[in-house]
Amino acid sequence: MNIGIIGGSGFYRFEMEDAQMAQVPLVQRTAYGEVDLFAAEVGENLVYFLPRHGVGHTVPPHGINYRANIMALHELGCSDVIATNAVGSLKLMLHPGDFVIPHDYIDMTRNRDVTFLDDTSDEVVHIDQTQPYNPYLREVLISAGAGMDVQIHPSAVYICTEGPRFETSAEISMFAQWGADVVGMTGIPEVVLANELKMRYASLCVVTNYAAGVTDKVVMDADVQAVMAESIGSLRAIVMALINRIPA
Repeated sequence: MNIGIIGGSGFYRFEMEDAQMAQVPLVQRTAYGEVDLFAAEVGENLVYFLPRHGVGHTVPPHGINYRANIMALHELGCSDVIATNAVGSLKLMLHPGDFVIPHDYIDMTRNRDVTFLDDTSDEVVHIDQTQPYNPYLREVLISAGAGMDVQIHPSAVYICTEGPRFETSAEISMFAQWGADVVGMTGIPEVVLANELKMRYASLCVVTNYAAGVTDKVVMDADVQAVMAESIGSLRAIVMALINRIPA
């Protein structure tokens, strides 16, 4: 089976002990642009690792070519996509360093290409989003993290903002009233595009900070990066355990 891994902030290289072909670079050309990826054989699965922000974190959330990324994984035969995301917490019970597996989302982005079903489509198509994050992959993620020394929250509502700025305290207060649990800048339109191409998609989020106004602490990018650096080992371990649990 071909599996796509999308690495978020802090996860720029596929460095797993069991990867036989770690860091084999390739360029996939799509109708939406070129995409730089890495290939690795893990057991009987072929894994394509795509660093969402580039290896040097040079691409901001609003500048990512989401359609090219998802199409590249699709054209490479990936039936499953696991994305990793850094998120802010809207709830005191979701602590920095915790892991969250979203089950639903709220879209607050504004200026992104959010669909493959544009003016060139032959017909009007509406994609069901009752379960946008694949239930099977979510369960595999939950089981992959079981027994590890990390706190994993098995469900959450992810709200996606445009970025690159952090959200205001008033926005966070409103989002919390809507039922959102975590906030990020990259989850949309990835999940929508994957659903359009009938790819199974799930997200493994790392809580890196409390969002603005949740506590008295000011949101600092340096703090976000520090928590992500502390969590990257556990994140890689969960991703590897997941790959080994998906049957070839």
